[in-house]
Amino acid sequence: KTPLSVYYLLITLLIMTNKKVALIIGAGDSLGSAVARVFSKNDFIAVVARRNGDQLNPLKEEIEKNGGQCFAFSLDARKEQDVINFIDKIESEIGEINVAVYNIGANIRFNILETTSKKYYKVWEMATFGAFLMGREVARKMMPRKRGTIIFTGATASIRGKEGFAAFSGAKQAKRALAQSMAKELAPKGI
Repeated sequence: KTPLSVYYLLITLLIMTNKKVALIIGAGDSLGSAVARVFSKNDFIAVVARRNGDQLNPLKEEIEKNGGQCFAFSLDARKEQDVINFIDKIESEIGEINVAVYNIGANIRFNILETTSKKYYKVWEMATFGAFLMGREVARKMMPRKRGTIIFTGATASIRGKEGFAAFSGAKQAKRALAQSMAKELAPKGI
């Protein structure tokens, strides 16, 4: 006799392989969570991540209460090997990533004279470098399938700077240029 738990596992695997996966890195309390909710309501498995994954528990519970599936993780998107391992884990244990959204804001205000190189670099790492890491790793998975969507959220700072936001604006404009370059390179390949 086959144990009932094996049947439940097989059914779960069948359900999961038929569902699409939406990855949201930077699932904060506003935009990132809202994006996760929308995808989960449209038959996607929501995979959400932020530095402190415990803060995602209310979102996970809400999505599941409303009939969706959600997996929540802690991730420092600035750490290359962590991002590589994370993307591999999702693809091998949850399913193929169909949509990846990078939403880490890094919206921090510093007077230019108070902006240390450490602060500037950290904002760039959060807003731009993490986007590059996610985008590259997800593209590696999507390329053989010749399909997928990569989204980087932006801000007005993506197109113009403002007093007190030199680090944020510089990082957001760099992320915008990254998105444009990736779109030109990957769109002909179905991404």
